[in-house]
Amino acid sequence: MLSAEELHDRGLAASNSGRRALAVRLLDRAATRTGDRLLLARIELSRAYVSYEQGDLATGLTLCEQALTRTDDATVLALAHSQLGVLHVRAGNGDRALEHLHNALAGDRLRGVERGRVLLNRGVVWLQRGHLAAAAADFDAAARDFDAAGMPVDAAKALHNSGYTRLLAGDLVEALQQMDQARAVLAPLSATFRAVCDQDRAEVLVAAGLHREARATVGAVAAAYGRSRLSQLQGEAELVLARLQLLEEPAAARVVARRAARRFRRRGSDVWADRADALELAADVGCGSHSGSVVRRADTIAGRLRADGLRHDARTVELQAARAEILQGDVAAAERRLARIRLTDQAPITQRLLGREVRAELAAARGRRGAATRQVRLGLADLHAWQSSFGSFDLQTSLVGHGQRLGLQGIRLALADGRPQAVFEWSERARALSSRVSPIRRPASAEAADGLAELRQLRTEHSGSPDQLSPRERELQARIRRLAWNGPGSGVVTEPVSWGEMRAALDDDSVLLAHLSVDDRLHLLVVSGCHADVIALGPVAEAKRLLAGLRADLDMAASRLPESLHRSVQASLHARLAALDEQLLAPARGLLAGMPDARVVLTSTGALAGLPWSMLPSLSGRSISQPQTATRWVASRTPKPLRSAGFAAGPNVPRAAEEVTRSAAGWRRARSLIAPDSTSQAVSALAQSVDVLHVSAHGRHAADNPLFSGLQLSDGDWFGYDIDQLERIPSLVVLSACELGRSTVRWGEEAVGMTTAWLHAGARSVIAAPAAVNDDQACELLTEVHRLLAAGVSPSEALAAAAGSGGSPFQCYGSGS
Repeated sequence: MLSAEELHDRGLAASNSGRRALAVRLLDRAATRTGDRLLLARIELSRAYVSYEQGDLATGLTLCEQALTRTDDATVLALAHSQLGVLHVRAGNGDRALEHLHNALAGDRLRGVERGRVLLNRGVVWLQRGHLAAAAADFDAAARDFDAAGMPVDAAKALHNSGYTRLLAGDLVEALQQMDQARAVLAPLSATFRAVCDQDRAEVLVAAGLHREARATVGAVAAAYGRSRLSQLQGEAELVLARLQLLEEPAAARVVARRAARRFRRRGSDVWADRADALELAADVGCGSHSGSVVRRADTIAGRLRADGLRHDARTVELQAARAEILQGDVAAAERRLARIRLTDQAPITQRLLGREVRAELAAARGRRGAATRQVRLGLADLHAWQSSFGSFDLQTSLVGHGQRLGLQGIRLALADGRPQAVFEWSERARALSSRVSPIRRPASAEAADGLAELRQLRTEHSGSPDQLSPRERELQARIRRLAWNGPGSGVVTEPVSWGEMRAALDDDSVLLAHLSVDDRLHLLVVSGCHADVIALGPVAEAKRLLAGLRADLDMAASRLPESLHRSVQASLHARLAALDEQLLAPARGLLAGMPDARVVLTSTGALAGLPWSMLPSLSGRSISQPQTATRWVASRTPKPLRSAGFAAGPNVPRAAEEVTRSAAGWRRARSLIAPDSTSQAVSALAQSVDVLHVSAHGRHAADNPLFSGLQLSDGDWFGYDIDQLERIPSLVVLSACELGRSTVRWGEEAVGMTTAWLHAGARSVIAAPAAVNDDQACELLTEVHRLLAAGVSPSEALAAAAGSGGSPFQCYGSGS
């Protein structure tokens, strides 16, 4: 017959592996087989935790209190306080948890593993209350205790929690590194451990703005918790999901938050229920609710959160209450409330940005446009300072979602002001929120190169869509992305070019056309050396409808069609181009007609991504540069000599070999790689040795993860992430590949794809097509472009001259010089 001690050990093992019913049976049997009060106290403490995991907090607390009366052994008393602290931590009762955990550590009665567990749980309380330094200190000390005891699993738990602390501090790279290191130890142990690791990793993705990837992860995590009947953890996962939905789907977020609150209250986790109530309230305000009852609810919830010690959560609720009061028109009440809220640099970045948004809304409601603009500017400065700490282009562009509302506020204020110089400033500040961070080139990563090589091989074997991936491909993509995140940022944020500098740069031979989209309406800023105007263009929905049909027409026009069908497609194409021209450029025709030889600098909005502007009648035959911002164009408009060119032809592209051979003939210094010699390694070496790189290959745009878009070379895809491996970047890149001029638009404005990856890496210009291009047309057009480039003509002017009056799907992105 098993002894009480043996049954206790087996009960602990069953509990740790998630077999709670078995653990209860073993621990109850152990309690009946001993008269040793010390051992009985230990058994009751173990049984208390299992009761809590089964949803019975009251029984768990009672058993712990009983254990305190069983013995005067200092160590067991400390363990009882420790277990009470754990239960109160899990229930969200921070004050009671801290009281017991401090008692457990008093007198230095616990050592090694037992002390490590108390520190681990106390760190959780500090974490919930926003005391990040104290939390990090406890987690680090716990990890040292566990490491010294040879307990890698517990050390990994402490490391994982330390990573979560880094997340709340805004250090997403370090957070992900620590969580991934811990996951390697924890995930193989059980489905529950995997779910916990993945849930917190999803929170890093949420903070990074990668919502689609995070949503898939959180959905799987919540389902895993549900299958294991872990209702507390399931509710916590639902809160992550609600935060994901809050910005774009507040009605859905409200439903999920309400469901989580009910789940928490059934378990007696009232503090967690309060946090869910706070999210539901934010969703209500996001849906436009601003009645007096909303404000009263906010006051009640904020009071409960403050009583729980959750000061950051309480402040966020107060900010939402102030927003509701502004929507009510009670600006005096909102002003009094905001005067009580102090947000320091230690507050989470998302809360600081929310504070700037609400203060800007208050100033605008007061009619103080200058004060509102100042709040928006300060908020974006906070965002850019955070962005600039990361070196990854992918991460920088993803983070812009946190500044989306601020950017739109700035544009609204500028349009209300009406002055072209004000609209220009906010066109620049809000247009491409990642482009103001100065890029930094990092050394090539051997680990990333190995991952890309394996992914290349798998993609060659898998001929499906680039967004339909095998589990191994997804694993490799995640690893490559994490490696790209690792590098530090430059810490440098550039200011937009001034109005005076912009006008001087345009002089008499250039025109700036800047389209903006806000509140489902399009606006056009027209600027030349002697003219400036802001024009309202109308609803964005009509332009989107025309653009969707235009893409289909362009793809069809690139195909070899029967003559009758070809005429029909061309008629539809020209009709759509004319309609788009009328909506987007009609107000600028007079100015353009008076400057027939002027170059056009065009900064577009995400709503119009993929439009081949040179094919619109009003821009026919003109030199058009499409920089990410006008600031970038001013900084790089001085021409740079192009002396050498490299060409690569991928496999299975009709006329690709002819295209690169004929194009290379115009250059004195040219090298060509034709399949099967055009491997990724050979093309990478070529790219680092020339001023102009031209690749003619099939291309695939990966909409879900645009930096995994690829050019199909002889040994597989050459990805956007491969650009990070290059030590030197060509000045001009020509992509003769269908789809690779396309971009995925993040957060409404931030376009990300192969063209932007090259520009971010340091290319001055990229010539590419956002739609399919006929192989014959591409061959003839680009051969002429290279003849002109070799003669010293700038990229934008060479493309315009080669395309002629009808324009071309090929566009010149970047400076064009």
